[in-house]
Amino acid sequence: MSLVGGVVARQCTRSGFGFMTRTIASSARLSLAQPVPKEQPAEPLAKAPLVKEFKIYRWDPEQPEQKPRLQSYKVDLNQCGPMILDALIKIKNEMDPTLTFRRSCREGICGSCAMNIDGQNTLACLCRIDREASKDSKIYPLPHMYIVKDLVPDLTLFFKQHKSIEPYLKNDNPPEKGEYLQSQEERKKLDGLYECILCACCSTSCPSYWWNQDVYLGPAALLHAYRWIADSR
Repeated sequence: MSLVGGVVARQCTRSGFGFMTRTIASSARLSLAQPVPKEQPAEPLAKAPLVKEFKIYRWDPEQPEQKPRLQSYKVDLNQCGPMILDALIKIKNEMDPTLTFRRSCREGICGSCAMNIDGQNTLACLCRIDREASKDSKIYPLPHMYIVKDLVPDLTLFFKQHKSIEPYLKNDNPPEKGEYLQSQEERKKLDGLYECILCACCSTSCPSYWWNQDVYLGPAALLHAYRWIADSR
């Protein structure tokens, strides 16, 4: 073998050995490497049940032999929304589908869910649940009204009285052209009047209305009557 050939052979041998050494070392490192385990998110601690008792007025006209009564329901407040209406819906959906009450907007706009809660006339959708579990909550229909069923009062007379005041604009001298104009000052006179949603909470809180519904229109109807009288249009 010539001198040049021997040098080339030795270089090739060294190169091949070095390549094999690097390959074996890399393979060893790969075999020893372990994937880093992903951290598992900690499971949220389950809240301890916060059970509150609700005593709700019940009466069914289809069972006249059964007198009106308070029926108890226990609700875990940690599994319920914050408002009384949330508790009523939970009771109806999960415990007793016969429970009857009115509801609609859940925004304090329609007035459908007016009832007496812990001694106060209010809207169930705006009344927060007292989270003191040791105190029960008593829920009745609006007082001194005929009852259709459970928490549903008969509002026939109430709306008949509202209709009797003719709650709309009357003007014997309409403008010749265009709309009825009103200044900002005149408009401000209606603030505090037009906001009434006819929930009947005020009228059913009034002792005069309790005893004389046949002759006394009640606060809601009188408020609406003045609202249209005060309107400059």
